[in-house]
Parts: sequence; C-alpha cells; structure tokens
Amino acid sequence: MELQLALDLVNIPEAKKLVKEVEEYVDIVEIGTPAIINEGLRAVKEIKEEFPHLKVLADLKIMDAAAYEVMKASEAGADIITILGVAEDLSIKGAVEEAKKQGKKILVDMIGVKNLEERAKEVDEFGVDYICVHTGYDLQAVGKNSLEDLATIKRVVKNAKTAIAGGIKLNTLPEVIKAKPDLIIVGGGITNQEDKRAVAAEMKKMIQQGE
Repeated sequence: MELQLALDLVNIPEAKKLVKEVEEYVDIVEIGTPAIINEGLRAVKEIKEEFPHLKVLADLKIMDAAAYEVMKASEAGADIITILGVAEDLSIKGAVEEAKKQGKKILVDMIGVKNLEERAKEVDEFGVDYICVHTGYDLQAVGKNSLEDLATIKRVVKNAKTAIAGGIKLNTLPEVIKAKPDLIIVGGGITNQEDKRAVAAEMKKMIQQGE
C-alpha cells in the first residue's frame, strides 16, 4: 500500500517546501490539476529534479489528445499520468500505449463516472496501471466519500492496482486501510495540518501496520 501526497493549491516553492517536510513518509508526489494549471508542467519537472527518489504523478485528467499529453508529461519527468475514466476508449488506449513507450504508468480517475462497476471492468482491460475512485471537492462538500466506490471497483478489477482519493484524513484513514486499496491519496489531510511531518509519519505507520 503506497501513500501519495496531493499538492493542489500551491506554487512551486511551496510545493518543494511541503515535500521536503514529508518526503521520507510518502511514496508518490502528485502535482494536482490546479497546480499544473497555475504553473504548467514545469512544476512536475522541478519536483522530479529536486526529489528524484520519489515518484511524481502529473494529474492532467486527460480527456483528449491523450498520447500527446502523456508524451509531454513524460518529458517533464512524470512517472504516472492521469486520464479520466469518462474519456473515449481510444483516448485511454492511446494514453496506455504512449505510457508504455515512455516507460511510464497511467492512472484512470473515475471521477464523474456513472456506471462505475461496468466502466472499471472495461478500463481494466485496456492495460491501465491504476484505477482510482475519487470524491472530488464539490462532492466532499456535501459529505460524500469513496469507500463504497472502492469496494465496487475491487470486485471487478483484475489487472490494475486500485487507488482512492478525496478527503482522506488521519481519523478516516483506518477505514480506508481496511478496504485495502493499493494506493491512498491524501491532500489536505496532510497539507492543511499544523505538523505535516508528524501527520505523514503517523499515516505511513498506520498503512504499514495495516498491510
């Protein structure tokens, strides 16, 4: 079980400072969509250069022109690139093909997918590396979480690893660990805390104990 730190509302210097605080406890650093919109793929490049021992995920949420965008993110040093589960089949297949060429991995974000079970089964057959259930900010605001969705995709996914994102905090982590995803994605649950290092250390310890 890996821990991914999601950096959304940060600029590059803030991102570096945050990663430095918690680097020994996280496996993957995610440059979130808002950060990429504000800073461009330069954010991915600079984090990868500064922390070459960590995997970097570029949360591009690709919807179209997938092979090209995967190629550009790969050039910037991303190890994992995201595409949306609601994208066309051809786009997801194109992303997978390009990622394989570049030696990178694809995470499919299932945000907004209506028939989760059916789509997870389809996407799994395209050779993607991760399938992620994701409760976005707007749904978190009305009290939703992704645990039920994780159980749904775990029933049908045979090849890809499973991931969960959206509003995970220290107090909800035990429940998430019990559901056994391969990847746990935490944003504000670490980045908005007073002592980020201590929270990340505690999360990592809980994950290791729960394996």
